[in-house]
Amino acid sequence: MSLSDKAPDQAKKSPVSARQLAIMAIFIALSAVGSLIKIPSPLGSIGLDSAPGFFSAIAFGGLTGFIVIAIGHLLSSAIVGFPLTLPIHIVIALAMGGCALVFRWLGRKSLTWLIVAVVVTSLLNSVVLGLIVVPIGGWGMYAAAVPSLLIASVVNLVIAAVAYYAVRNSKLLN
Repeated sequence: MSLSDKAPDQAKKSPVSARQLAIMAIFIALSAVGSLIKIPSPLGSIGLDSAPGFFSAIAFGGLTGFIVIAIGHLLSSAIVGFPLTLPIHIVIALAMGGCALVFRWLGRKSLTWLIVAVVVTSLLNSVVLGLIVVPIGGWGMYAAAVPSLLIASVVNLVIAAVAYYAVRNSKLLN
């Protein structure tokens, strides 16, 4: 018996809906565009690729945002040839997904919490995640990278927060 022979209620449901896939595709495309806008840094992979991921997390769900921001980081890193190596950039992508989850968890409560989410997530995404470069380039590389990481984090998060705040009560998010 094939899947098409089964009754519709017996067919396995996908854990991701067609709507979620479409949303992820759109925001991954936006991340690809953002990845072309670079913030000067010693790492080379810092850009405006994570705003769509942060917005997706807070607006459409943690899993959606996690996937968008992780793929967005990998796209941004691929453009410059994975300067920290592919395995390190995969770790960074997963950690940025965690930052997107924190942003969603804090930011959906109120405007005050949205501001707190921008501050906390900016620090996590720069000061804390920046520690990943210490084994590769030492504390000097960390000190050189953190200012660029912080600027990029703030810019990406403010874009995501403003966009979310503008549409939070609209039918676009239902």
